Amino acid sequence: MPKQLSRYFLLIINIFVVFTLSAQADVIHQEKSLYRNILVEDDGDLRCLKFNVKSTKSQQSCLYKSQPKKLVFNYTKLLMSGLLLNPEPKRILIVGLGGGTMSNTLAQLFPSSHIDNIEIDEAVISVARRYFGFSENDLVKTYNQDGRIFIKRALLKKQTYDWIILDAFNGDYIPEHLLTKEFLQETKRLLSENGILTANTFSLSELYAHESATYKAVFGDFYQVKSSVTSNRVILVSRNGFVSTAVQEQNIKQLDAKLQTYNVDIEQLYRNMYLTKDHQDWSDDTRLLTDQFSPANLLNL
Repeated sequence: MPKQLSRYFLLIINIFVVFTLSAQADVIHQEKSLYRNILVEDDGDLRCLKFNVKSTKSQQSCLYKSQPKKLVFNYTKLLMSGLLLNPEPKRILIVGLGGGTMSNTLAQLFPSSHIDNIEIDEAVISVARRYFGFSENDLVKTYNQDGRIFIKRALLKKQTYDWIILDAFNGDYIPEHLLTKEFLQETKRLLSENGILTANTFSLSELYAHESATYKAVFGDFYQVKSSVTSNRVILVSRNGFVSTAVQEQNIKQLDAKLQTYNVDIEQLYRNMYLTKDHQDWSDDTRLLTDQFSPANLLNL
């Protein structure tokens, strides 16, 4: 099957699964926020947060009510691959809250680490607290701000983070001002000396090559982790780039014991992880995304 046809076939399957779940689910909360329509749906043991934008309904976060530690989505599992490169992050920044799944998981894994959650939509924060068990304490904070504004202010305060997770979606795609070269340059400056960044994105988008070229222009060659059953991909970059394999065997063994509770197969993530230096799948002359060029019309909406 041709590569492009295979991608669209995969997308159709994902849409069918979402539609099927939606048809069976009960809406337990619905509201219109400043940015989107927000729904919380229950389907048996599964509870999901969804954003309804234009003609699409996208799942942002899900949990099993009987097993809240068990991660549901492939993309949340893929994001955990960042721990292969930095297994003991002390300061973590998460841009895009959703149901608070990543924050809760990382707070459990690293109870002495500082976690800052950034979410532009105050209604999403409220829903995460009320319906998804999102918890905060002296070390886990939430800021109701635009991610880029928070990062600019954090730079002025000379803050740094060991792990930055970019997971912001507006319902259709990643907000365009969080995709540009200028934004990534700002974010890179916020990383600690050994800091890493993981970005949740997609392999089906027509922006795929532009995103990839932009990340490489700012960070150099990077690691990618892709799912074999969905269109998710995670980009992993570091402040100082990757000159050789950055994953230690002992990290894999230690993480495997920690992450089994969360339904994460870290060994499989490692096998699906590759460096763009050896596997670049976009052209060298691909145009970069900038504050003046970030064409949302290229998206497969």
